[in-house]
Amino acid sequence: MGATRRSFLEAAVSMGVTPLGLSAMTMMPRAAWPAVDSNDIVGLFDDLPGDKGIKIFAPAVSGKPQFLLELNSSKRLFVGSAIKTFILAEALRQAEATNLVQTITETQLPLDASVWSVSSDVFNPPNVIGMVSERTALEAMISHSDNTATDMSLKLVGPDNVRKFIASAGLKNTLIPDSTRALFAYIGGAKNYKTITWEELLIVVSTFSSGVVNSPFNTVETMASTADEMVSHYSRALQGRFFRRSETLNEFRRIHTMADAIWGVPLPLGVSAFAKGGSIDVPGFHCLSIPGGMFFEDRWLFFAITLNWYAPEEQDPKTAAAFIATVRQALTLVKELLQTC
Repeated sequence: MGATRRSFLEAAVSMGVTPLGLSAMTMMPRAAWPAVDSNDIVGLFDDLPGDKGIKIFAPAVSGKPQFLLELNSSKRLFVGSAIKTFILAEALRQAEATNLVQTITETQLPLDASVWSVSSDVFNPPNVIGMVSERTALEAMISHSDNTATDMSLKLVGPDNVRKFIASAGLKNTLIPDSTRALFAYIGGAKNYKTITWEELLIVVSTFSSGVVNSPFNTVETMASTADEMVSHYSRALQGRFFRRSETLNEFRRIHTMADAIWGVPLPLGVSAFAKGGSIDVPGFHCLSIPGGMFFEDRWLFFAITLNWYAPEEQDPKTAAAFIATVRQALTLVKELLQTC
């Protein structure tokens, strides 16, 4: 199959982007940086093609004013694996009535053909089979965006329960699939996309390099949200508002620090960073998305930056590299502004 999902880290490495610097601007000495405002930062994205949804928000704190930058922030876009943060949140919510860490460590999930999915570098179907702890699956889902780990976790907590959690948070434009297997099967045109077997799925995705039947951005099996809703989620989840216990919040934060998008962009140094990226590449449709939060100098900064574009090729590394560099510039400049205001 083609590169239907690529992590930020894989994208950055394949494009020759290093974690030490993405542009001349980000490598300038601090004193040499020009004065900028939010319009300057939004303008960094002008040359990127396609549809963009951006929101960067820092609440007011300790006499410092709030910061808000928005561009098409209410526009629903495909965000890919960024929706896996909602699966993690609901999984932890379901386990927090007990000793959470012990429960998700001792809960064993079957790893076999019933849950194998494509783009699963950690659980590597069909070569790995057995039982895996829920905690390991949740970590693999966020840290490497492993789709088999995602389907294992989603099967345990129930996709409808995740949707109920999303609805309870007032997020009306966020959509998750029944499983990643169902998503790939649907965009490949499989009629039995909800019940498709592993062997059948491999046949379907083998044709992706020639094109897909249904766009990944649809209303049946998709991964979609808005910048507004992703920031709304992270601004509450990272401060514990969806959880009853501090242990749950600690686990939610811990797992989000493991996301490969943090180093694939990379996010600015000197912050505590929490994120889950998303991406997809099929002929005619591409996505890169990075939502999350950063904490530095006793201040939170929440962000969601998504690009959907429509290059006919199966991969478009030039645009992907430009997006990653621009995200790095934008978030570094916002951090700089907040430190000086």
